[in-house]
Amino acid sequence: MYNKKVVFRSACLGIFLFGIALISLGSLAPDLREKFRLDEIASGTLFSILPFGILAGSLVFGPIADRYGYRVLLALSCILLAAGFEGIAFSQGTGLLKVCIFLVGFSGGSINGATNALVSDISDRDKGANLSLLGVFFGIGALGMPMLLGILEKSFSSGQIIAFIGLLSFATGILFLLIKMPQPKQMQGFPLGKSLRFLNDRFIILVAFFLFFQSSFEGIINNWTTTYLIDQAHIPQGSALFTLSMFVAGMAIMRLVTGTALRNVPVGRILVISFAMIIAGLIIIRTGEILPFLMTGFFLLGAGLAGGFPVMLGFVGEAYADLSGTAFSFVLFIALLGNMLINYAMGIISKNFGISHLITVAFCETIIMIALLFCILKLKKDKSMPA
Repeated sequence: MYNKKVVFRSACLGIFLFGIALISLGSLAPDLREKFRLDEIASGTLFSILPFGILAGSLVFGPIADRYGYRVLLALSCILLAAGFEGIAFSQGTGLLKVCIFLVGFSGGSINGATNALVSDISDRDKGANLSLLGVFFGIGALGMPMLLGILEKSFSSGQIIAFIGLLSFATGILFLLIKMPQPKQMQGFPLGKSLRFLNDRFIILVAFFLFFQSSFEGIINNWTTTYLIDQAHIPQGSALFTLSMFVAGMAIMRLVTGTALRNVPVGRILVISFAMIIAGLIIIRTGEILPFLMTGFFLLGAGLAGGFPVMLGFVGEAYADLSGTAFSFVLFIALLGNMLINYAMGIISKNFGISHLITVAFCETIIMIALLFCILKLKKDKSMPA
């Protein structure tokens, strides 16, 4: 028998590492450009490898988790993550560097999906609240990585810091091997055939496309905010980066509140509040011209977007308890596709029409997500699945 508290804490450590992995490449970009003498095209090619790795890891973890369980999957993923970090720290050529960046993305995507599915599986109730708490540790990892580099840069090189994170990842992998986990849900054969029913299920398709826009919304804010603030609002780069950190802080704090103080509040009410904060944040950003207003807008935006993934993944975990890993793989794959496609589209829009349309795109995504949410909640009610 496994200990739910121990399993939950180990999942939090895993998602913390994914937060570090996701933000690491951007934090290390200046050092990597200098070390390997990369121009903008070479840098762009290098950085594009990470999301493809995350996409691949998100696609394959689910069937493996359902067939073989989480223990070995998470352990191997953390060890591969460690290998990727160590390779980034010590590689001398771009060929090995590319392989290691893919490894970090692949293992990070697997860890992200598996920890979310694991927490869903061990939560008999309040799946969304527990997934919100899990997401807090992702935020700590994502916020902590740039801070760690900033604090330690005078005492240690970025390579030494990354090497240490690699050792932490390896130790976490060993820890996963020592922890008892839930038994596999599919004892015979891979559940790939069963997953075909997803294509005929309107509920999971709607959830997947809600997350398609949720993920892309988060992506365009993370990737384009600094450009927007510098070019459109004429904010200095340092202040722009700090304002972006308010978006991540708002998301982390709201997930903490949702997982604790608002644990017993109905999901529908939380989502109404969330979209109210998103709309308020976008209006403040659109109309605000001074830094405190912009920081407030991005904080509200992060807080409003905080509930999307935990709530929707909780819905998926309830609907497909016997196939949760594969179901999570399906919706996360669609979500990451949205992130990549809408980010690419945002680049075209910015080039041809100006970065000011970042908020226009965000407003459009908000309207689409509200419409999808209405359909999801109606279908959930029709299926007599309590929201």
